[in-house]
Amino acid sequence: MSRIGRKPISIPAGVDVTLDGNHVRVKGPKGELARTLHRDVVVRREDGAIVVERPSDQAEHRALHGLSRTLVANMVEGVTTGFTKTLEIVGVGYRAETKPFGLTLALGYSHPIDYKAPPGITLRAVNPTTVEVSGTDKEVVGQVAAEIRSLRPPEPYKGKGVKYQGEVIRRKAGKAGGK
Repeated sequence: MSRIGRKPISIPAGVDVTLDGNHVRVKGPKGELARTLHRDVVVRREDGAIVVERPSDQAEHRALHGLSRTLVANMVEGVTTGFTKTLEIVGVGYRAETKPFGLTLALGYSHPIDYKAPPGITLRAVNPTTVEVSGTDKEVVGQVAAEIRSLRPPEPYKGKGVKYQGEVIRRKAGKAGGK
C-alpha cells in the first residue's frame, strides 16, 4: 500500500476544505484553489483531516492514490504558506526588472523580453540577477519558473543564462581544453 497515500492531510486553522464528490476546494489566508481528482479515488474528511482512499490494489489505482493525496496536500500548503521558486541570472548585462505586469528581462538578445505574470503569480526581481516566482498553486509556480528559464537556458561553456537557484550546470572545457 502507498505510504504517501495513506497519510492523512491535517487541516490547519483558518483553512476551509469543501469536498463535493471528487471536486476539492480549499480556501485559506493566501487564496482559494479547486481541483477535480480522478473518479476512482475517494476523498473524505475524517477527524479534522482529509483521507484519500483507492478502490483496489491495481497499479493504476496505487499510482493515483499517492498522486491524489499529494495534490490535495499541495493545495492545503499553497493556501497557507504558498510556494516560491528562485531563479538566478548569470551573464554580463543580463538582468531582470520588476514591472506592474510582471518582468522585463535583458538576456543578451537585441531586444528586452517582457514576461507577463499569469493570474495568482507574483514575479519579483529581488536584485537585477535574482528573480522570485511565488504563488499558491505549486504547478503554476513551477511552470512559470520553467518558462522564464527557457527564455535563455544556461549554456555549458560559460554558464550564462537563467538557472534555478542551486542548480548545478555541467561545464565543458571548450576548444582550449582539448589540447
